Amino acid sequence: MSLRLLSPGIGLAGAFFLGYLCLSAGSVWADSNTVAAGKVLAEHARLLALASQDPLLERYARELESESLSAQLEYFDVAAEAIADFWRVRQVGLPANGAGGDKLSQATGLEPFPNQFMLTVNRVRQLLWLDSHAEWPLISPQGLLRPGDSHGSIPQIGQRLWLLGDMKAKPDTSQIYEERLKLAVLRFQARHGLKQDAIVGPLTLQWLNRSPLERAQILARNFVQFVMDSSALGKRYLLVNIPAFELVLVDGGEEILRSRVIVGRTYRQTPLLSGEISNVVLNPSWRVPKKLMRKDVLPKVRKDGSYLREKQFDVFDSQGQLVEHSDADWQQLAASQFPFNLEQRPGVHNALGQFKFHFANEASVYLHDTPEKELFEHSDRALSSGCIRVDKVRELANWFADNLIRDRRTWDSMLGGRERTQWFSLTEKVPVHLVYWTAWMDGEQQAQFRNDIYNLRQNTPMLTAAQP
Repeated sequence: MSLRLLSPGIGLAGAFFLGYLCLSAGSVWADSNTVAAGKVLAEHARLLALASQDPLLERYARELESESLSAQLEYFDVAAEAIADFWRVRQVGLPANGAGGDKLSQATGLEPFPNQFMLTVNRVRQLLWLDSHAEWPLISPQGLLRPGDSHGSIPQIGQRLWLLGDMKAKPDTSQIYEERLKLAVLRFQARHGLKQDAIVGPLTLQWLNRSPLERAQILARNFVQFVMDSSALGKRYLLVNIPAFELVLVDGGEEILRSRVIVGRTYRQTPLLSGEISNVVLNPSWRVPKKLMRKDVLPKVRKDGSYLREKQFDVFDSQGQLVEHSDADWQQLAASQFPFNLEQRPGVHNALGQFKFHFANEASVYLHDTPEKELFEHSDRALSSGCIRVDKVRELANWFADNLIRDRRTWDSMLGGRERTQWFSLTEKVPVHLVYWTAWMDGEQQAQFRNDIYNLRQNTPMLTAAQP
């Protein structure tokens, strides 16, 4: 083809220039591809640097963000290998779709859980921008602030909520706690797992005063933990996020049920582990562990000798023989060594409620019902002795009955009664994972944060997976 046909009237020099552009288009595209790939890889390296406090990853992020194409070319491969190693040592498999392709494909191919990755990276980027550009002074009103109150800290609180995205429009300088601020405080409390009362108190202030950098670090660390915990979940599983006090049931890759749960107290922590639910127990009895008997049950018997009778406990000696005494005798015996075992009969008083979901584990924890339904209304639900109490327990039991219970006829016939215990085996075991995530991006692209109730994530970049 004649160059003259490309554009009549441009002249010979113009024709040669267009020819040059055509010949060099491939290299121009290659350069832009490298720049884009470098930016993608830089975001990944910075996220992992925040999570692990690795200065080398932070250096790679800075070099890849530079305007120098030569620097990007120099550091791309070494940064990509460092990122791959980061995930490899944590036993996280990466998709192979980017291997051998152009640099942009290579960079995106290193991203685990791409949707969650992009949401996290975008939010971390915003937080780091805030850390560099916004002042973040301590807010300390010295007391509770309620809707309708007037206080000099109100404009500062409104500004903070606007910067964090909980207030949709920029606030004015009013010192009155108005309706618009109330709605923003409620949104803020909801996504931090706090009691949604619109009162700005110590816990709400604690989260308002968390710096953007600290928030970015928390998100980054928890994303890494999420990837490690989630890489081998499969299509069907139960997952309990302990700091969120929440259970999720997934089947066929789709969420089936989400429920509030109660977990172990700070001094009787629910362990991080994985197992397989093998049985559902209808109307379980409760064999009281010795430790709980000494710390929880016997002090109540010492105060009231009728406690064992009223709560329907049977007492057995070391040979398994039933032992009977008067209320007064039990009260006296509870003050001594008490060489007996306790078992609570099934029924409305039973601490395990009507349903128990059994999975073998060394910690002897399981999921179960509870007669104390009112406790689910607490925002801080670290209230048990280690086991997980499930709010929507009947819905969970019904799912097992509909999908996995072998003897459905017996199940249906026994549901109305509370006196007889029956173990039901499953046609297939269901994996259950007890994890510990204090931050994540939710389905509405909001950053969720939760209190580190067991202090497991305090300045700890070394991340671990739940143990089987």
